Amino acid sequence: MEIAKSNIVRSDAGRDKGKLFVVLAVEGEYLLLADGKSRKVESPKRKKRRHVLFAAADDTRLAEKIRGGEKISNSELRRTLAGYREAIQPDQEG
Repeated sequence: MEIAKSNIVRSDAGRDKGKLFVVLAVEGEYLLLADGKSRKVESPKRKKRRHVLFAAADDTRLAEKIRGGEKISNSELRRTLAGYREAIQPDQEG
């Protein structure tokens, strides 16, 4: 599946392997990723598309804001990713 703005992805390579991120922008073969905790909206991680795996298409209010170019907060990112983690692994924390 083609990775697009506002999708949730899982890092497949590097020191952040296994972490979830939200795609803030797509720049050719690179993605700008943030999770609101280790990678803030103000300084997103620039990562090659081939080093991430598609996890989910986000259809929340946050996704609409990202696609519309509105300002988003780090707490919104954390809340969205926590909700996704809870849906996938309801008995684990993280």
